[in-house]
Amino acid sequence: MSCAARARRLDETADIVVLERGEHVSFANCGLPYHVGGEIADAGRLLVQTPESLRAALDLDVRPGHEVVGLDAAARTVTVAVRGGDTEVIGYDALVLSPGARAVRPPIAGLDSPRVRTLRTVGDAVSLRARVDAGATRAVVLGAGFIGLEAAEALAMRGLQVTLIELAPHVLPPLEPELARLVSAELTRLGIVVRTGVAASQVVHGEDSDLVRLADGGAVEADLVVLSAGVRPDTEVFEAAGVACRDGAILVDPHGRTSLPAVWAVGDAVATGDAVTGAVRPVALAGPANRAGRQVADDIVRPGSARSIPAPVGTAIVRAGGLTAALTGANRAGLEAAAITHHTLHLHPNQHAGYFPGATQVHLVVHVGDDGRLLGAQAVGTDGVDKRIDVLATAIRAGLSVADLIDLDLAYAPPYGQAKDAVNLAGMVGENVLNGTLRLWYGEQLDAVRADALVLDVRSVAEYDSGHLPDSLNVPHTELRQRLAEVRDAAAGRPVRVLCASGVRSAIAHRVLAQSGFDSASLSGGMLTLRAVLGDRCDDLLVRTGEFVHA
Repeated sequence: MSCAARARRLDETADIVVLERGEHVSFANCGLPYHVGGEIADAGRLLVQTPESLRAALDLDVRPGHEVVGLDAAARTVTVAVRGGDTEVIGYDALVLSPGARAVRPPIAGLDSPRVRTLRTVGDAVSLRARVDAGATRAVVLGAGFIGLEAAEALAMRGLQVTLIELAPHVLPPLEPELARLVSAELTRLGIVVRTGVAASQVVHGEDSDLVRLADGGAVEADLVVLSAGVRPDTEVFEAAGVACRDGAILVDPHGRTSLPAVWAVGDAVATGDAVTGAVRPVALAGPANRAGRQVADDIVRPGSARSIPAPVGTAIVRAGGLTAALTGANRAGLEAAAITHHTLHLHPNQHAGYFPGATQVHLVVHVGDDGRLLGAQAVGTDGVDKRIDVLATAIRAGLSVADLIDLDLAYAPPYGQAKDAVNLAGMVGENVLNGTLRLWYGEQLDAVRADALVLDVRSVAEYDSGHLPDSLNVPHTELRQRLAEVRDAAAGRPVRVLCASGVRSAIAHRVLAQSGFDSASLSGGMLTLRAVLGDRCDDLLVRTGEFVHA
């Protein structure tokens, strides 16, 4: 619809026809879970436009219930199946394909149950809400991606007992594991049962409810099942007509042109190159799709002057209870698959001045290339996450280096930020890592570090007593200069690996140690990140000799 609307604004004389197989056009896909949860009470609010409003405002000929079932590129026609059984052939001068994606249906027996639903259309949302209103009390959500998470939250808000099942090792698979664990904890707080690393194997139909069997032998009763196992491009008709595709996704040039003359494509069905890694795959996000539609219209109506469609950075955000999780650019898995060497920074700054009421931490992960290029960022927190990720997404798009973040002039007042914003701090830490001022070690290296190095804990004695690594030495960072001989004796020639709560004090201690001749490194993100990395191992590994209450 963004393409059709832009084309009309550029050319008042064009004959513009929009074919839509479904009942609704230009509806708010991203708002569907919030209708199920009741925050958007009226389903009509999800309908951004109607055929009548589009005709009145833009003189567009919008035809719901019209499904394209054939394409003849040589004749420049499409064959359309019309609701009611009729078929017609429509000619075109320019054709824009935006078939979107359809829900993946894994090979699970019993998915034909009437209690199994997807959440892709307004009808899906209305149907799900109707089942909840009719008295459903138990729900199973298959898939913990963005839509699955939102569906689980929405159903929990309606008072259902919700079980969220994800085949990947953690919820929100694109999120780094140490951040995903924070999201899992929040879902648990909401009363949602989170099962990761396990697949559903069967949906056993019952008279009034179903039984979802799991591959590990478990089973969950369900009055409704939400299938959210991902999507795949819905392109079979066009691929059969000769449109070049890769793994089902339509290949396009920088202006959205396909392999066929006078045929463009946009949206979830299109394969695009990743802005960071170069990997070619679909990006099922609303923002890039809307902008690409506009730019394709420019290329059709004003050929030669249209801007290229940039590779998407992949910025996304989701709410989970009281937390927000957001990401942009590449994650570790994507960088490793592309063989891009990088450094990972973990920071836990407050979203605004610590002395102002309501200060909370933003848990931030930033990936930086050896050349200083910003490669990706992720954040989880209760406030201020969207602001930081949007700034970092802009920096990635602009090609800024991590050191450039230091100089960003961001808005500051105590209720809104800090004089050194989280983004500025990421730049400072990143620059220190690249120029050798700061050397990091990571929670994933813990077993090797404990075997070969002295772990130096520079937190206060009370913090240390509340939970510390076995065989670690506690020297508060304010006492380190006076106790270097003690550290040297304990290290006995071994490297020293320093940690604190969040990585700030350990960085200070690292500078003292490094300038005193020690082989030193600071734990990225400190104990906050280490606890997330360890997960269930925490309780067994950490030694507690007291309690620490943070004032």
